[in-house]
Amino acid sequence: MKLPIDLKAVIEAATDIESARNTPVSVSVLIDDSAPGDVAAHVRSAFVGAGAHARVTVGYFVGPAFSPYEGDDMAVIVAGFSEEVGRRAAEIRAAGVPVMVVTSMPRLVADMASAYGNPIPEGDLVAPEGVEGCEADGDAACESGDVAGANAQPPETLDAPIPIDAAAAAALDRRMGEWVVAACREKRLALALSFPFVRRPLSLEAVSATSLQNAGIGLVLFISGADMPLMTLNQAKMLLQIAAAYGEPMSAARAKELAAIVGGAFACRSVARQVAGALPAIGWAVKAGVGYAGTKAMGLAAVEYFERGGNIAGLAGVVSSATAKATQIAGDVAATPAGARVLSTVKAAVRQGAASVLKKTE
Repeated sequence: MKLPIDLKAVIEAATDIESARNTPVSVSVLIDDSAPGDVAAHVRSAFVGAGAHARVTVGYFVGPAFSPYEGDDMAVIVAGFSEEVGRRAAEIRAAGVPVMVVTSMPRLVADMASAYGNPIPEGDLVAPEGVEGCEADGDAACESGDVAGANAQPPETLDAPIPIDAAAAAALDRRMGEWVVAACREKRLALALSFPFVRRPLSLEAVSATSLQNAGIGLVLFISGADMPLMTLNQAKMLLQIAAAYGEPMSAARAKELAAIVGGAFACRSVARQVAGALPAIGWAVKAGVGYAGTKAMGLAAVEYFERGGNIAGLAGVVSSATAKATQIAGDVAATPAGARVLSTVKAAVRQGAASVLKKTE
């Protein structure tokens, strides 16, 4: 079966991804000596055992003056009760190095940095998601934000450290990975290859971006068959990105395996196109729904497969099954009056979002 895909473009994408394996990365980790031991240990472990092309430097607040290595791609501060956290983060940012401030006491760290004149940008303060800085309702010190000066309260009354148990550790890894993906766009794949906690967030971003792109393609391309090459190429590149993030070897030979994978997805879209042709009034809804749901199902199946230790050789069956099921569901839903109404309400939003994502990826 001849597939509507530019194999040359896929091979070029694989070559670009392969080059990330040999890209050097440099990270400085600065630990506040008053940081809780569990969060300091967790962050250190996240950067231990880095790849052969990674350089990791660890320093502490106490001791010789610390400054980021001039070639650093990013820096990490593990924050505790020190009033120096905000200042040190500001100095690193001023040197042109993005800095992530990791803490298990987010409100205290943020308030102290602001009180001492060096506020930490909200996006740079990373803590386990869903955990509030203040445990007790009605804590006046928490609500007032008064953490410095004559009225300062002992740290324990402001923000009890969040215990880094298994759930908090997993949440922290995800948040750290999301920060790296957002802040280090040029080297995020190289960082994912060196630091495993970046792999899932990077892969999930690829899934979300590609799903939105393909929904937009389904909405705006009304020429029969014009959407298939673009959707299929997007899906092939997405799968390459996911496999690369999990360290799977990339080469031109992988194009044949990808052809088998996207071939199943192509067959599913052909069925959905027949449904859209039979219901022309809502054909755009069917194509957008299938483009989004099928791509997302394919990507999420690939992520979970690699999370369980799978390799690219067995990927075809996993993603084909997931895509077929999601495509059928999306087509069925979009073909109903209720489904069409729902999709109609998000049409403008998807177009706007897809255009934004496409612009970012140019």
